[in-house]
Amino acid sequence: MAPFREKATLGGGCFWCLEAAFLELRGVTDVVPGYAGGHVPDPTYEQVCTGTTGHAEVVQITFDPSVISYRDLLEVFFAIHDPTTPDRQGNDVGPQYRSIILYHDEQQRRTAEAVIRELEASGVYDAPIVTEVVPLKAFYPAEPYHHRYYQRHPWQPYCRVVIAPKLAKLRQQFADRLRIPTPTS
Repeated sequence: MAPFREKATLGGGCFWCLEAAFLELRGVTDVVPGYAGGHVPDPTYEQVCTGTTGHAEVVQITFDPSVISYRDLLEVFFAIHDPTTPDRQGNDVGPQYRSIILYHDEQQRRTAEAVIRELEASGVYDAPIVTEVVPLKAFYPAEPYHHRYYQRHPWQPYCRVVIAPKLAKLRQQFADRLRIPTPTS
C-alpha cells in the first residue's frame, strides 16, 4: 500500500527559492511551482508578472505526513522568507511575491493560524506578520522551464545571490529535517 500523501500550497516570494528549499526536506515527495490566489484562469508567467492577475507565485508541495508534518513545513516556510513585508521579498516587488498560505482543509487553516499566533507572540519579527491565510481555489502549474530551476541553473546570478543563501540557512537551521543531513562542523 502506498503511503498517504498530503499537499500544501505556499507563496513567499519567488517560487524558485521555495521549490529549491522544500525539495531538500525529508518526507517531501514533490514540489511544483505555480500560481494561485488570483482571479485569472490558467495564467501565464508573463501575466502574473504584471501584478494584475491577483495570483502569487507559489509552490505546491506533496509530502508524507508520517515523515514531515504540515506544521514542520510551515516552520521552514516562515524561516526562509520575510512574512512581514507586504507584496515584497527582497528586490522582488509586487503582489505576486506576497506571503500567502493557501490551505487545503480546515485543519491546515487552524494549523497555519496557530503557527502565526505563536510567531507573533514570540516576538521573532520586528513587524506584524502579513501572511494571507486563504482557501485554495485553484492551482495552476508554472511553465516547464520554471520547474527545478535552481537544480538546473545553480550558477545563474539570481540563484547564487538569492537562492543559495536561503539554502545555506535552511541547511543550518533544519539539518535534522534534510533528506541528506549536512555534516556538523
